[in-house]
Amino acid sequence: MRKLFGTDGIRGVANLEPMTSETAMKLGRAAAYLFKRRSGRHQIVIGKDTRLSGYMLESALTSGICSMGVDVLLVGPMPTPAIAFLARSLRADAGVVISASHNPYQDNGIKFFSNDGFKLPDELEARMEALITSDEIQHLRPTADEVGKAYRIDDAEGRYIELVKRSLPRDLDFQELRIVVDCAHGAAYKASPKVLRELGATVWVIGDEPNGTNINDGCGAVHPERLQQAVREHHAHLGIAHDGDADRAIFVCEQGRIIDGDHVMAMIALDLQERGLLKRRTVVGTVMSNFGLELALKQAGIALVRTAVGDRYLLERMVADGYNFGGEQSGHFIFLDHNTTGDGLISALQVVALMKRTGRSLSDLAQCMMAVPQILLNIRVNEKPDLNHVPELTQAIQTGEATLNGTGRVLVRYSGTEPVLRIMVEGAEASLIRLVADDLSAVVQRHLG
Repeated sequence: MRKLFGTDGIRGVANLEPMTSETAMKLGRAAAYLFKRRSGRHQIVIGKDTRLSGYMLESALTSGICSMGVDVLLVGPMPTPAIAFLARSLRADAGVVISASHNPYQDNGIKFFSNDGFKLPDELEARMEALITSDEIQHLRPTADEVGKAYRIDDAEGRYIELVKRSLPRDLDFQELRIVVDCAHGAAYKASPKVLRELGATVWVIGDEPNGTNINDGCGAVHPERLQQAVREHHAHLGIAHDGDADRAIFVCEQGRIIDGDHVMAMIALDLQERGLLKRRTVVGTVMSNFGLELALKQAGIALVRTAVGDRYLLERMVADGYNFGGEQSGHFIFLDHNTTGDGLISALQVVALMKRTGRSLSDLAQCMMAVPQILLNIRVNEKPDLNHVPELTQAIQTGEATLNGTGRVLVRYSGTEPVLRIMVEGAEASLIRLVADDLSAVVQRHLG
């Protein structure tokens, strides 16, 4: 069992274990050791979001990496997908992102990309943990001119913006479109508005004044209410909300309604299929994807393959089986033809481009899928025992499935990044799934809450 790494790197309250300077320095040393796979000088890219604690962890990681004779390329606040790209573009040995994504500012996290821009496999993360908890590399102490250096990369944002724009045809622009973008006071507070304006859109921005403590605070993908209001006030064609590290995009239509990730996946997949660009006529979703998505895709001759929740699992399946598009209900979308991880900016451009090419509104495009009723509950838990070892919950799940009698499904799982158990129930009858969800919630609160 891994003790540090979850489904998306390491995450926790900043300045408490494991998110301390001491552990960050050890991570830097372990990463530098693992990624030295070629001759000559080595270098690792470090980016971060706008959290106050990012300075502390950035310095500690840099110290650990340099202590192993590896150089550090510092790019400052940048979206997570930008680091995946820069690791490749700068011919670095790896990339590191300091971010807790959608979590509040007091949390922080660290995640790694290999030199090909992909997240690390479980085995490599386990190896990194082993190096941190052992004395295996304690004796490795380069001295004199063998110690690493740290450099600031000034054109990183421009490089990334050009990558994002290359995801569109050169003759396509966003002239005459009115867009509101909410950057969550996070990593995309400069890049996202800039790329939309460079493409010709009229842009209003909220959440673009980070102060170290306001990231995700009442704004961004987890709090889209301000965006909905702004879209209505400005009579915008759509709104786009990112999370703190901008690997997600949530959309609001011209009517001020949220268009969730399943509907976005449906409209994008149908468009890719129509243009002959959807590889193997397949979309990769997760176990949380609404059954209505599966039905909409099936009618168009498109298969939906489901994975565990987490964009790393989407990506693993896409790479293994040769698929090029996948996503999650939460707004993570992977366009593997354009980047190696979920990218909120590229996702935004693909949706806006679809609107521009077809001349259709976002609300109209979203009608390609009809969601079946679904209830999602998040319940905080004190511990995370194996759910198969909680007989009361196992029995409640079986009872719930029997109640639905084949007209719906039940999914109960832990969050990979928070002390939370998630309950999802969906089916044809809203009253029935509410009954099942409430019964499951009561059992969880009695035995795990």
